[in-house]
Amino acid sequence: MRIHIKELSFEVIIGILEFERMHNQQVIVNMDIEYKFDKDNFIDYSIIALRVEEMMLENQYQLIEDALNDINNDIYSKYSNLITNIKIEIIKPNIIDNCIVSVSNSWDYRGDNNEA
Repeated sequence: MRIHIKELSFEVIIGILEFERMHNQQVIVNMDIEYKFDKDNFIDYSIIALRVEEMMLENQYQLIEDALNDINNDIYSKYSNLITNIKIEIIKPNIIDNCIVSVSNSWDYRGDNNEA
């Protein structure tokens, strides 16, 4: 089974540049979570979406990479008995005028071959 969270959008302090530390900017988060479905043990996607936003608001990350790793670790720690793969993309759509920038990573928990 796979959960898709697409275009989760909110404003947050994120980035290393001085102006990024002073003003909120829009981020968009996309996630795919692959898991072993069991009707008695399932993943509530609304809780995941709320947690992602909460973490990013609280931590005011400097690096998107740190946000990706923390979000992955948080979600996996709560659902490690179910999750087999997580892919997260964080987009900063307004940081550069002529393009959209994003950073993504995926973690495969079916074996020991996690992507770095």
